[in-house]
Amino acid sequence: MAFKDLTSRAVLLYDEWIKDADPRVEDWPLMSSPIPQTLIIGAYIYFVTSFGPKLMENRKPFDLKGIMAVYNFFMVLFSVYMCYEFLMSGWATGYSFQCDIVDYSRSPQALRMAWTCWLFYFSKFIELLDTIFFVLRKKNSQITFLHVFHHSIMPWTWWFGVKFAPGGLGTFHALVNCVVHVIMYSYYGLSALGPAYQKYLWWKKHMTTIQLVRIGLYISGNEVQGVFTLTIGSFR
Repeated sequence: MAFKDLTSRAVLLYDEWIKDADPRVEDWPLMSSPIPQTLIIGAYIYFVTSFGPKLMENRKPFDLKGIMAVYNFFMVLFSVYMCYEFLMSGWATGYSFQCDIVDYSRSPQALRMAWTCWLFYFSKFIELLDTIFFVLRKKNSQITFLHVFHHSIMPWTWWFGVKFAPGGLGTFHALVNCVVHVIMYSYYGLSALGPAYQKYLWWKKHMTTIQLVRIGLYISGNEVQGVFTLTIGSFR
């Protein structure tokens, strides 16, 4: 009985909470409920931490150089496209890098930004292949807790972003992420082509710096958002 009451309360709380969701995205793929993505992420975690390594235990690692090259360069193009869409739907056409709020209208510009946010969210599922390739190549040392946690949590955080606030200042992180991924997947793609292309990877030594700059921009974006939120709140 107690469990039934607890379940009923949880359902009521969810129904109350979901009322604030953006109605524009309700019928978009994976957006009607968090359950499908939870199942996908659960299957991913199980495969990369248990089933996959056991499956490969007595097998030779797969040679995936060609597939990985195609995958990485696809991610480069996809990231470039998302950069362009984030710029054209807000960051180069009206956003001020201050407290830009979400436009919940059905104007072409607002819907373009919302759809770009969804594309970014969906790209996080494509990126799960990063870990699956590690498993199939028996690179188990690279399947760290931090790696799996990052890839598991990103779809969740962006589901909430698209569901409730697909636009505004919060998309700055996504734009920066796309820019960094253009560089990162270019590096991975060239690396996958073999030693003959190592001469084109002279910028490998700057990868750590690029990641640190990304983190710095994330923090700066959060600080700006926090300052403007507090400022607006003080006048209410």
